[in-house]
Amino acid sequence: MTLNRRTFLTTALIAPLPLVAAGQLWADDHDIWSVQETHDALNDNAARLIDIRRPDEWSETGVAQGAWPLDMRDAAFGERLFAAHDLADGQPVALICAIGGRSGYIMDQLRQRQFAGFVDVAGGMMGSRGHPGWIASGLPVVTPEVALAALPTSLT
Repeated sequence: MTLNRRTFLTTALIAPLPLVAAGQLWADDHDIWSVQETHDALNDNAARLIDIRRPDEWSETGVAQGAWPLDMRDAAFGERLFAAHDLADGQPVALICAIGGRSGYIMDQLRQRQFAGFVDVAGGMMGSRGHPGWIASGLPVVTPEVALAALPTSLT
């Protein structure tokens, strides 16, 4: 698994697990969630959420409450992504960005390399065609400072 992770980290990200187990199986078959499904899973402690946007975007809109902010441009993003997956302990790890483009790209790379346990949040924070997004859905947000303070130390 380490070799596959290393390959993923050096190629894909540099380019322009009773309820938990059921959630993981569902995520493997349904790897795109609505913002409401994601929010519900967070509230049920059945998933983790990673906001892969830039810090200036976190400041502009806030961060989804319960999300771990990890800037995908950071050189250590790939390592942190898999560390977050390990911390999720079998729960699905949902990825959210502004409208779904960046999280969709990361999901495509993960699917191609057959990494399981990740899901994409449709519409992201801002919403996209047919998907209202986290903010328009009235779901809770916190300041970047609050979100960053809640990051597990292994992700900092």
